[in-house]
Amino acid sequence: MLQALTRALQLPDLRNKVIFTFLMLVVFRIFAHIPAPGVDPAGLTSLFQQNQLLGMLNLFSGGAMRSFSIAAMGVYPYITAQIIMQLLVGAIPSLEELSGEGERGRQKINQYVNWMTVPLAALQAYGTGVLLHSQQLPNGQPLLAHFGLGGPDTLPTLALVISMTAGSMFLVWLGELITENGIGNGVSIIIFAGIVAALPQMVGQTLFGGTTNFVATAVFAILGIGTVFAIVVVQEAHRRIPVQYAKRIRGNRMYGGQSTHVPLRVNSAGMIPLIFAMSIMLLPGTVASYLAATPGFVGAIAANIRDVFNATGPVYWFCYFVLVVMFTFFYTMVIFQQQKLAENLQKYGGFIPGIRPGRPTEEYLNKVLFRITILGAVFLGVVAILPFFVQGISTSLILSSTGLLIVVGVVLDTMKQLEAQLMMRNYEGFIK
Repeated sequence: MLQALTRALQLPDLRNKVIFTFLMLVVFRIFAHIPAPGVDPAGLTSLFQQNQLLGMLNLFSGGAMRSFSIAAMGVYPYITAQIIMQLLVGAIPSLEELSGEGERGRQKINQYVNWMTVPLAALQAYGTGVLLHSQQLPNGQPLLAHFGLGGPDTLPTLALVISMTAGSMFLVWLGELITENGIGNGVSIIIFAGIVAALPQMVGQTLFGGTTNFVATAVFAILGIGTVFAIVVVQEAHRRIPVQYAKRIRGNRMYGGQSTHVPLRVNSAGMIPLIFAMSIMLLPGTVASYLAATPGFVGAIAANIRDVFNATGPVYWFCYFVLVVMFTFFYTMVIFQQQKLAENLQKYGGFIPGIRPGRPTEEYLNKVLFRITILGAVFLGVVAILPFFVQGISTSLILSSTGLLIVVGVVLDTMKQLEAQLMMRNYEGFIK
């Protein structure tokens, strides 16, 4: 692997891609430390220890949310817009036709995603400001002062919302530059860089904090390595469906007749089900926490809901597991239906041996996909609730299932792209 990496860096064009990606990540890390005005840092740290939703958003922002910089929302609005657009493509016929127009259709849909990101980012920026403004410091002052529409706080509010929206769009632009001129998927690499950037500080606090439990740390490290290994195995696992192409004679030449296969991945949904499930699970508890102070029957019900959906309770984690499994099946089936695999096979003269083309092929593929997705869905559910089982081992280390999936997925994707570049030049790649 190291020898292949050395050969890759010896290629001028590939070396330029790697250097460009590194420089863009340096720009991202500098940009992520430009603070937004008006927030008390100590109070913000206390809030992050109590609010799980902000912790998830901090993950996607690469740690910028914890310092409340102008890049605090990261690329999370863009990811939300992508998920919404993928669901709309299957529901709106015109978008479905546009997605089938090749590169032009892909660029147009990506343009729609960018347009959708702007209002989503503005709405999320305002909602984050409302949340911070509602939190009070020990002296009774709001965590975010001078926030609100109407009166003298309107201008500071608009400035904050516009600057945070522009920060998210700037990160999206950096991600697109990396995708076009660098290595790997730019948006994923930005998230990856934010997660990796926080690891040295976390490890340093654990090992040199003065209260190190080496046994717990060793057990935690072994469990983390095992989890990464399992993620790699499941991410790369797939079922090969044999496909035979019929022979066709055009003039004096014969076409087709070759055999190939269609890979159906065990985990086709990636980390998307975790995002869906976490958002839904955190919503009732977040809303109930604001209504719990209301006197009377409403406040009592809200307090009970808040306690039930506590992120440290078994009920929360059981519901989280069930939702991850459900959303894995839902998202996998939606994306698979958009690919129209059975229709494309019939169009190009391909068929599965022993299965008639058309609807029987579609039913067969759906049955196989459903069976292998059971393993992928259960695995994602187990990885999602893994922090519940390891939270008693080490309180200073946090094993984020979503973070592990992002890191492993980005590394695998980048390695495959580097391997493709090497194979084009007859070099030995990373994966044999």
